[in-house]
Amino acid sequence: MDRRARTYRGALALLLAGGILATGCSGSGTGNESATADRGVAGSGGPAGGEQPPAAPSAVPGQDEDGAGQAEDGARESVAPDYLSTFALDVDTASYGYARRTLGDGQLPAAGTVRPEEFVNSFRQGYERPDGNGFSVNVDGARTDAADWSLVRVGLATKTASDTGERPPAALTFVVDISGSMSEPGRLDLAKTSLGILADELRDDDSVSLVTFSDEAETRLPMTRLQGNRTKLRDAVAGMEPADSTNVAAGVRRGYEEAVDGHRKGANNRVVLLSDALANTGETDADAILERIGDARKEYGITLFGVGVGSDYGDELMERLTNKGDGNTTYIADETQARKVFVDQLPAHVELRARDAKAQVAFDRKTVEQFELIGYENRKVADEDFRNDSVDGGEVGPGHTVTALYAVRLREGASGHVATATVRWLDPKTREAHEETGTVVTGAIDGRLWDDADARLQVTAVAAYFADTLRGGDLRGTPTLGELAGRARKLASSTEDSSVEKLATAIEQADRIRNGGGDEPPGDEGEGELG
Repeated sequence: MDRRARTYRGALALLLAGGILATGCSGSGTGNESATADRGVAGSGGPAGGEQPPAAPSAVPGQDEDGAGQAEDGARESVAPDYLSTFALDVDTASYGYARRTLGDGQLPAAGTVRPEEFVNSFRQGYERPDGNGFSVNVDGARTDAADWSLVRVGLATKTASDTGERPPAALTFVVDISGSMSEPGRLDLAKTSLGILADELRDDDSVSLVTFSDEAETRLPMTRLQGNRTKLRDAVAGMEPADSTNVAAGVRRGYEEAVDGHRKGANNRVVLLSDALANTGETDADAILERIGDARKEYGITLFGVGVGSDYGDELMERLTNKGDGNTTYIADETQARKVFVDQLPAHVELRARDAKAQVAFDRKTVEQFELIGYENRKVADEDFRNDSVDGGEVGPGHTVTALYAVRLREGASGHVATATVRWLDPKTREAHEETGTVVTGAIDGRLWDDADARLQVTAVAAYFADTLRGGDLRGTPTLGELAGRARKLASSTEDSSVEKLATAIEQADRIRNGGGDEPPGDEGEGELG
C-alpha cells in the first residue's frame, strides 16, 4: 500500500462527523430566490460570454414592482430579483424505477421519494449529440394549457460510447449488502445475478474487488485483475448469504478502503453499492457516513454508483450517498433490469465524459415574468459558484442525457430572446474546464404542447406532470392522471417506445389507487433509460 493510501485509511476514524454539501437548483417557484438570496448581487455566475444584466422589476406575487418585498412586520425589505437558475447535473433514475415498483405493488410512492428530474431523465429525448467529448446543448419548448405559461426544455447530451468498445480500464469495488432484509426475493439473489452478468461483461484488463456487509464488513476479494481470475469472482459472489443487521457505514468504510488500496492510475475507479439502503446498525445518519466519501473523491477521483433493490428501499440515503460520491443511482427489480444496467448501459456507468458538471440558465428579464425549475431541489448550486470548479457538480458518462424542464411565464406581448443555457464541466483526464451554450427565443416555444410539440417533449411533459402529481405539487396546467395516461398511450403508439407504454401503465395504476380501484397483478418493474 502506498503512503497516501495508508494516510487515507488512518484518517477514516476521524471522519465520522460533518454535513453533506448539498447541491441543487437555484430556481424557485417564483424564479426570484437564489441559493444566496441575501447577497444583494449575483456575482460572476452569469452566462458564458456576457455580463449579468442589471436588476429589473419583478412581477412575482408578494413583491413590489421595484423588487422589494414585505417582511412579516410589514416593513419593506430589499430583494434582488434573480433571473438565474444554477444546478449540478443529475443522471439518476432510481426515483422513477422505485415508483413503478411501488405502484406495481398496489401502493402510491411516498411523496419524499418522488424526484421529477429522475422521472424525466428516465426517457429517451432524441437530442443532437456532440462530435467529441463534452455536451451538446438543446433548448426548446411549447405553450401549456395554463394561460400565459410555457414549458422550456433544456437538454444536455454526451457522445455515446465507442462502437469498438474502447475505454480506459475499470477498477470497480463492489460493496454488497447481505443483511437480513436482503433475504427477500429480488434483493440479494438479484444482486448476485447482477454480479454474475457483470463478470461476463467486464474485460480482462478490468479489476474488481468485493466487499460484503451486514453488522460488520468483510473483504471477500481484494482488487484483482479479471484476466485468469473470473472464477475467483464468481466463487466469491456465490458464497454470499444473508446475515444480520445493516451497517451501511461499515460497508462504505471498508469499500472505500479497498478502492483506495486498489486504486489504478488512468483507470475509471468506482465503488458500486448494491443495497436496499435500510441502515439500522452503526452510523445510520448519512452525514456521518459520507465525509469519507468526499475525501476519496477529491484525493483519488473515486466515484460511487448506487444500485437499489427491494420493495422497501432507503431511497433518500442511497441518493445522498451517491450525490456526495459524485455518482448516480438506479433501481433494479428483476433480471431484465439487471441486464439493462450491467450490459446495455455498462459504459455509461463505468466511463466518464465529464466531471463536476453544472448548468446555469439565464432568463431574459425583458421577456420572462416568472420561471420555475421542475425538480432538482437537492442539486442546488449558488449562482456565483457556477464557475467555481472547487464546488461539486455531477458526473456524466457516455450516452447520457440530462433534461431540465422549466415552467415559464412570459411577459405580455413578449418577443425575442427567452433564455441562454450554459453547461460547464471538467475534462475527466486533464481537469480542464469547458463550456457550451444554447439559446431559445419566443418563436421556438410558441407551439401548443399537445398539438404541435415534438413527441419526445410531450413524453417529458407527461413524466414531469406525473411526478408533480405524485408528490402533491401544484404545477400549472397539470392534466388529470386519466388525461396523462391517455396521452402516454397515444405517445407510446406514435413513438413505438416500450418505456412510454410502461409509463402509461404506471399512471393508470396511480389513478386506480387514488380512486380506490381494485388490485391488479403487478406490472413490469421500473427501468431507467439512457437518452
